[in-house]
Amino acid sequence: MNKALTIQQRNDVLLSMANIIAAEKVEILNANKLDVNNYNGEDLAMYDRLKVDEEKISGMILSLQQLIADIDPVGKELYHFTHENGLKITNKSASFGTVLIIYESRPDVTVEAAGIAFKSGNKILLKGGKESINSNLKIVNLWHKALTENDISTNWVEYLNYNRNKTQAFLENPTQKVDLIVPRGGEKLIAFVKQHATCPVIVSGRGNNFIYVDNEADLDIALKVIINGKTTKISACNAVDKVLINCNLPTLELFVKRLIYKLLASNIEILVDENLSVYENVSAYENEDIWYEEFLDYKIVIGSVNSSEEAIAKINKYGGGHSAVIISKNDKTATAFMESVDSAAVYQNASTRFTDGGQFGLGGELAISTDKLHHRGPMGLQHLVTNKWYIYGNGQIR
Repeated sequence: MNKALTIQQRNDVLLSMANIIAAEKVEILNANKLDVNNYNGEDLAMYDRLKVDEEKISGMILSLQQLIADIDPVGKELYHFTHENGLKITNKSASFGTVLIIYESRPDVTVEAAGIAFKSGNKILLKGGKESINSNLKIVNLWHKALTENDISTNWVEYLNYNRNKTQAFLENPTQKVDLIVPRGGEKLIAFVKQHATCPVIVSGRGNNFIYVDNEADLDIALKVIINGKTTKISACNAVDKVLINCNLPTLELFVKRLIYKLLASNIEILVDENLSVYENVSAYENEDIWYEEFLDYKIVIGSVNSSEEAIAKINKYGGGHSAVIISKNDKTATAFMESVDSAAVYQNASTRFTDGGQFGLGGELAISTDKLHHRGPMGLQHLVTNKWYIYGNGQIR
């Protein structure tokens, strides 16, 4: 096990890494160009996540700068109790130890996840996908430079260049102690990790997010929020896939026609339920199971409901537990919706695209957890810790 580092040592490494990324920007872009040119898959979301440009590199540097500025998440006092016999009992935040993140595409995760893990005192094992191998190996090489510059062991950040079979073998019988695994990707990856892992797993990355348009909605806000949630980044887990519209909405027909027009202008394929199949330029879906699907594509499903209660029930049945929105001017209705929907993030009159560590003021994220243990939603620096009890006595026995 690595010896614990001081907060100064951890921040010094992060500062070195930020400077090295800035200095070696061209080399990172060249390595990524190899990956992009080699990628011949048809997965639009995967391709979008794979690309690194100047903006993404600026984002990598910014995430490290924000981590440096943030307070130390380790050793914070969470609880204190003095026993009647004089024992002093304190609960403090503590590092997990070793965290394994398995992810697809996204070379920026190799910076952000490792930075969050390292600042929170954890060793990180990075297992990226074969599609981003050149980018990832380059960035890990830079991590090792930053660590070496500060006379700290390079095994704090380790890359597992494993194929599927070797990854499965490692999950089932790790060659080193692993305390937490975070699969960050599609449902197949998550299922694979949960099936084979022998330590705790935090599920991350599945969206299938819903917007409910209430009968008391501001329709201009509704249109703006739906279009933003669906069209700005289809590869994001915080994108919108499903819209539910209250049948009692005044000017329902006009609103649906405006929504269809705006979605078509962004080349979105529109699938609808039977009640909405009377409109032009839409297709009725063939199977109810489509409500469970996360698309990561230019596709949306629109359905109708008779009440907010029906919307809540449908979201809780089909949603991914990530993000859900109500568009309503009625605060009482919105509050009931937000308290009843079983999602990590719930919104009134705003886009799901804000479900993100940076947007929530966390300075980036390791993942967005849709589990409830031990953390839910964007998982930033302050959340990649467990806790530990410290008991001080002078001979007390029970």
